[in-house]
Amino acid sequence: MKILVYSANYAPEQTGIGKYSGEMATWLVRNGHEVRVIAAPPYYPHWQVAANYKGKGYQHEVIDGVSVYRAPLWVPKKPSGLTRLVHLMSFAVSSLPLALSQVFWKPDVVFTVAPAFVCAPTAWLTARLCNAVAWLHVQDFEVDVAFRLGLLKNAWMRRSITLLESWIFRRFDRVSSISNRMLAQARRKGVRQSSLVFFPNWVDIDHINPSARGETYREELGLTSEQVVFLYSGSLGAKQGLQMIPEAAKRLKSSQIAVVICGDGVMKEQLQDACANMSNVRFLPLQPVARLGELLAMADVHLLPQSASAEDLVLPSKLSGMLASGRPVIATCHEGTELSDVVTKCGVVVEPENVDALAAAMDQLAASAEERATLGARGRAYAEQYLATDSILTRFVIDLLSLPGERVVPCAPPLASRVDP
Repeated sequence: MKILVYSANYAPEQTGIGKYSGEMATWLVRNGHEVRVIAAPPYYPHWQVAANYKGKGYQHEVIDGVSVYRAPLWVPKKPSGLTRLVHLMSFAVSSLPLALSQVFWKPDVVFTVAPAFVCAPTAWLTARLCNAVAWLHVQDFEVDVAFRLGLLKNAWMRRSITLLESWIFRRFDRVSSISNRMLAQARRKGVRQSSLVFFPNWVDIDHINPSARGETYREELGLTSEQVVFLYSGSLGAKQGLQMIPEAAKRLKSSQIAVVICGDGVMKEQLQDACANMSNVRFLPLQPVARLGELLAMADVHLLPQSASAEDLVLPSKLSGMLASGRPVIATCHEGTELSDVVTKCGVVVEPENVDALAAAMDQLAASAEERATLGARGRAYAEQYLATDSILTRFVIDLLSLPGERVVPCAPPLASRVDP
């Protein structure tokens, strides 16, 4: 198939949507499909355009066999509700001619990723002009999250945007998302049940595994083998509820606990200030993908805080790597959410903003190596059964080939019948 991926975030971004869009496109090319991507220059999670892309305007490059067309965008130094909106709109406008020009390439599928939802109308129009399948994939409900977090507050604006959003959702042939609760949210926006597809984030279970060597990171950070390491690794943004980590670290009873915060983002400076003069907290910048297996293996327990305002509108993509590493997870979320449903099988769930409960859960797991091993093994088994890269992306292609009508014409047998060397 010829597949056009319209995703503001793309490789070489190492976290979030850019990571998954990049891995998906590369996998599709490796399995015999032709893929083009329309994306912004890499800027996330640092919120600044990467040095080798600055000031270059429109660009074209080939990454791992994928033809990537870059459209410029404005990146705010301090993202807020209004500046984020202008930021996304700048990409929607600059990428419009790139998207419409792909009509002449005649893709079989136009696959657009939200965020940025503002690109969805152009993606839908491009698909209709070339009789392609219009597929919208929701990594998070950015509009709902913005209003819940108070980034956007105007009631009139909310009603108008919600109506427009619902209208656009219903135009697409397929709407997919990464969790069942998020699919239910799409259904509430008017999407037909028959159009919904469960398309979770995946993990390379070979690269990230319980036997990966984490000793190197411990040595670099001056940690001993006796210390119990609690790791948060990912974007340092508002949706993560990260303020709990420094507060919980102050209340720990065990002197053998070390907390490591790894990543970059708008919250980093605030977190570093909160942890000033705390000997049990260490920081690492965002690490190379090639070392992700080692990084996650350094942990004895993973921390997964999440703002209650973002529950079931976002499912943290970092969860898949945590589970694959064979380490238990402590998540801050309410019972009954999708995150809680997963983590209760392989970790501990505490209520959001309950710092005392988080500290108590950390002390409890630090005191029991046996409990950590049991919970970690359950997480690894879950990742192997449900989150393996080849399994999820093969199902995605089969879903494409099963669409009714003549929009998608397979140029090769479905991947389920092929063996990737």
